[in-house]
Amino acid sequence: MAELLEAAPSVVLAIYAHPDDPDVAAGGALARWAEAGSEVHVCLCADGGKGSSDPDVGSADLVARRRGEVMDAGDVLGVADHHWLGRPDGELDERELQAPLVGLIRRLRPDAVLGPDPTAVFFGQSYVNHRDHRAVGWAVLDAVSPASANPHYFPDRGQAHRVATLYLSGTLEPDVWVDIGDTIEKKAAAIACHGSQVGEPGEWLRRVVRQRAEDGGRRAGVRYAEGFRRVVLPQ
Repeated sequence: MAELLEAAPSVVLAIYAHPDDPDVAAGGALARWAEAGSEVHVCLCADGGKGSSDPDVGSADLVARRRGEVMDAGDVLGVADHHWLGRPDGELDERELQAPLVGLIRRLRPDAVLGPDPTAVFFGQSYVNHRDHRAVGWAVLDAVSPASANPHYFPDRGQAHRVATLYLSGTLEPDVWVDIGDTIEKKAAAIACHGSQVGEPGEWLRRVVRQRAEDGGRRAGVRYAEGFRRVVLPQ
């Protein structure tokens, strides 16, 4: 029997690599929790400056455009605040990310942290998970446990804080699900804000978002769902 998450965390921190990643990976859950009163924060580690195959697009212009897209998408989902690490695309290093992520976790003191599952590498025969996603996933794991909870790690980065639950998206082993039936259109609208990545959105994009969420829904026993690998951390 699939386990559906019912309770909304008090404070949520979603940590992802690129500007569109949190909306694609967990936009429905973030919107649902925001509607339920959660304080939702999003941290983006990379600046998005390589997110185009057009050689004539300037990196600085693309970074500025994508930051605006993030703000528009955050308004749709109900994000309380965005946090930017500004590292170059394709160059994320989990060890360099750990200290700033520990500092952010200790400052915001979330009870739930979301991030990509770094163990998910091959998706069928058609997709290899981006190295930035994997680097952020490992950095999130290390920042949450043990670093942010242990005062001897990065003692200059604030008072230690224990995160209660970690939710990993983009996983090959989901074990909990969030029913996003009421927020599927918000997820689609948030992804549509990323015009630099999806082009002209239209009905085709909403259809793709619904189809992917239907796949999760079939496993969860609802119409639309997002799946996560849950790690409950000792308190």
